[in-house]
Amino acid sequence: MNEMIDHPQFGTPYDSPWSWRVRARLLLWEFCWALFCSWTPKPLNAWRLIWLRLFGATISGQPFVHQRARIAMPWNLTMHHRSCLGDRANAYSLAKIEIGEHATVAQEVYLCTGTHRFDHPSLQLITAKITVGAHAFVGARVFVMPGVHIGTHSVIGASSVVTKDMPEGMICLGNPCRPVRANHQEESTRL
Repeated sequence: MNEMIDHPQFGTPYDSPWSWRVRARLLLWEFCWALFCSWTPKPLNAWRLIWLRLFGATISGQPFVHQRARIAMPWNLTMHHRSCLGDRANAYSLAKIEIGEHATVAQEVYLCTGTHRFDHPSLQLITAKITVGAHAFVGARVFVMPGVHIGTHSVIGASSVVTKDMPEGMICLGNPCRPVRANHQEESTRL
């Protein structure tokens, strides 16, 4: 698991951990994505990648980002060649999210990098990086908790809840998600 980072607040659960500058940047991002990207057809992926780069996303090669994907803070997103962020997938990138090459994050997956310190009166925000390894497949409607690392060549079954790191080369599923058997498909992608 990746290290959790505390975000100090001013004392109540209603205080934002983000500066006015960050909040203005978030508002501008939401406006630009809605106006310039969310309506575009799939073949205009390169156009969406331009906007992600403009807002600080790290893009390597030619990943695919669906027009209905949601990205909270693009400056915290890293996508490698041929990775995919699917239809209505939600990259809640309060901390870093890295999607490895040829990895797929399917439709309606929720990558959640933030939670709260429930033992603190202000419910202080804590965040941690999520990593999806190369050639991994994260199935539809999976929920991934902060700090999780999904191993290369692993498959996460639909509607699973991933609360801890998943090993490489395994098929994993359930709530909570756990490895159930080896992914023999990985051998063909290594050739």
